[in-house]
Order: sequence, then C-alpha cells, then structure tokens
Amino acid sequence: MLDPRRLRLLRDVARTGSIAGAAQRDGRTAAAASQQLAALERQTGVRLLERGARSVRLTEAGRVLAEHADRVLSELDSAEQALLSVAGLRGGRLRVSVFGTAAGFTVPALGAFQRRHPGVELTFVELEPEEAVPAVRAGEVDLAVTHQYAQLPKPDLRGLRQTPLRSERLLLAVPPSLRPGDESPVRLRDYAGARWIAPRPVAGFQAVVELTCRAAGFEPKVGFRTDNFDTMRTLVAADFGVALVPEPAAVPTQGVTFLEVARPTQLAREVHATTRAGSTSPAVEQLLELLVERVSAPGGSAPRRRRPG
Repeated sequence: MLDPRRLRLLRDVARTGSIAGAAQRDGRTAAAASQQLAALERQTGVRLLERGARSVRLTEAGRVLAEHADRVLSELDSAEQALLSVAGLRGGRLRVSVFGTAAGFTVPALGAFQRRHPGVELTFVELEPEEAVPAVRAGEVDLAVTHQYAQLPKPDLRGLRQTPLRSERLLLAVPPSLRPGDESPVRLRDYAGARWIAPRPVAGFQAVVELTCRAAGFEPKVGFRTDNFDTMRTLVAADFGVALVPEPAAVPTQGVTFLEVARPTQLAREVHATTRAGSTSPAVEQLLELLVERVSAPGGSAPRRRRPG
C-alpha cells in the first residue's frame, strides 16, 4: 500500500513546482523530502520526477499519481474529520432499543442526549429482551435497555456487557371483588382459586407467571392471555381475573388495586443497559451515564406504593 505521507509530498511537488516547496509545506528538510520521494519511486517501480540542476517536474506517471493522490488524501482528510466528530460527539450515530414499559425513564435520557449532541443521529426501536440481546450482538443495535427475571435462564451474554440500572418489583393486580381488607402484602397462594390473566405462551413473561405460581404451590388457571399491559389492566378492572404486572405497568386504573407480594419473596426483575463488550463508542458511554443518572435521581427508580383503584 502506498504511504499517504509520501503521496502528500508528491502532490505538494505538483502544487509548488519544487521539492523545497513541498518540504516546507510538510515541515521537513528538502533532503528528507527528496529521500521520501525516491522511496516512493522505488515502491512504485516507476520514475515519478525528472530532476534538473535547478528544477524538478513530474513525469506523466508522476502527474497521474499526483492527481489520484489529491483525491485519496482528500478522502483521508474527510475520514479523519468524521472520526474526530464521532469522538467529540459532533457526528456519527447511536441506535437504541428499549422494551415497552422502560420508556418512562429512557425517553427523558434520550431527550437529554439529543439536546446535548444534536449532531449524532439517534434512532430508536422497541424490542423485548429476547430480540434486543441478539440485535446488540449482531451490531444492529448499539445499546439496548433489557430486563431479566430471576425465574428465567440468563441469556447468552458472551461478548456483551450489562450495566445495572434498576430493580422493578412485580405487583399483583386484583379487581374490587378480590381486594383484601387491609394494606398488608399478600401471598400468591391466597389467589390460587382465582382466574389468571397472563401473556401469550410465546412470551417470556408468561413463563415467569407460571413458574412464580408453581413456586407458591399451585398451577394458575389462565383464562385470558394478552401481551398488552393496558389490556391486562382493563381485564382485571372488568373482574375477569388477577394478573402479575411489573411496577412501570402498575398505573392507576379505575377498579384495579396493585398489591405487594410477600410470598414468594424477591419477586422482581432486573433492568440493564446491554452493550457490546468491546464497544468504545463515546455516544454509548454518554447515554449510559444519562440512563444511570436518570434512575439515580429522586423518584427515578423509587418503588411504587400500593395503589387502590
């Protein structure tokens, strides 16, 4: 491969008409410049310069190479500027994926990032963790906000890095007919006879519901299935059954009470920012800082209280 520094000297000889002029532009002596140009001729195997006693001019081969060198060096300069822009967060791109109920704390962080770095092209797609983790590994997404339930096997994280963001409890959504008389946390076993509303069998959270109920000593009688938490709350409010929902999905709904669960214990999911282990992207690191800052702020990840509907 031709040395760009030698190509730059040849181009500057064409522009200045002399080796001394090219050397001055490059900040070196005329003798050093002459040596580098001679090395370029040896490398190409073609005579590039016709040297006279007091002048130098390019051969036809030298002229052709100098023209190409001008375009090559211009592209290299552009590449260098683009690289500096990415490093300085004045350019480049950042591709982000988020699962649905994480929007409450991730969108403000994305907004803060965009205001600080408007030159970075920011894209967003909603993906559940089972889709997002492979997308990060494949290089289709730069940063994914994902979650993991203790009841489910951990995904393959080889080549990936996870930064903990927050822990979200699972709450039991109950209709008025099953609302207890006091504020105490409940045992899931007390609702073994109730109808259950759960995600479809293809969803990972569906396995969490069934595994959790089995750990409490019973098999849930699932009568309604939906992957949409709005629909799930609507079904609970209509007295069609009870449902486990993560904290962010426990929004106030008429006719629904969200109960803390005493048994089984530690019923929660862990939320992470998942990135490639080898990533050195300044944009990824900046968004990571903003996400951690967001969930660390007062109210950013505080647990919800029991909400009577």
